[in-house]
Amino acid sequence: MAMIRTRFAPSPNGPLHLGHAWSAIVAHDLARRAGGEFGLRIENIDTARSRPGLIDDIFADLEWLGLRHDGAVMVQSEQHARYARAGEALRAMGLLYPCHCTRAQIVAAATRMGPDGPVYPGTCRGRAVDPAGAAWRLDMGRALALAERQTGGGPLVWQDALAGPQIAAPQIFGDVVLLRKEALASYHLAATLDDAAQGVTLVTRGADLFAASHLHRLLQALFDLPVPRWHHHALLVEADGRKLAKRRGSPALADRRRAGEDGAALAATLRAGCLPTGISLSPGVD
Repeated sequence: MAMIRTRFAPSPNGPLHLGHAWSAIVAHDLARRAGGEFGLRIENIDTARSRPGLIDDIFADLEWLGLRHDGAVMVQSEQHARYARAGEALRAMGLLYPCHCTRAQIVAAATRMGPDGPVYPGTCRGRAVDPAGAAWRLDMGRALALAERQTGGGPLVWQDALAGPQIAAPQIFGDVVLLRKEALASYHLAATLDDAAQGVTLVTRGADLFAASHLHRLLQALFDLPVPRWHHHALLVEADGRKLAKRRGSPALADRRRAGEDGAALAATLRAGCLPTGISLSPGVD
């Protein structure tokens, strides 16, 4: 059996909080229990929101929790050449088209919602659009047709450790943006490529990203990448059911660390399911 390799992939756009600690512990412990490896990736491709000074805090927070990563740390801002090559490959396959539509235009024209919000109605598909400064969208119909030819007409499938076998349904995203004007690659493209480059065999992330795996499975087929298993874990949520979030000021791990709290003890209480007052685990996926 191949060795299990997981990863924790935080974004340095705000301090880590208990939700990140839980996610890192899940990834770390699944690897360690199987005698595998736990990798680390810094997802700082969104340079407008990333704060370089927080990267050292991420390292310090993980060490404080007693979580040691294996191997070199991948930093997304250093992967631009690889993302560019992937974009060129998709263009060569005729699967990308440029788009200048604004979010307001998409909201006004959309007829359904998808995992990332209003689904793009295909306004620029098949039109002559100036590629300068454009976002590049995946032609979902063409991409699915190509992937189906590669599988001999069968469906794309993927396996979640908690929810079981899944048939990929990336069409729920519509013609998703893969190359952005403000960043070279979207989260979906970068995460898929990076997991493969890091040799991740078990992708651990929150249940709120379950739908993203449908799209990532399609991208794996298009690039002929290895197919990992997924583990979409439950989230730490507040009393109103909303997940902990940086933008709402969820207490930072760095503040607790600097106040002298025992990080290893905190990790142990999370593992034991002893959560602070007002915080609980969401139902997750099944």
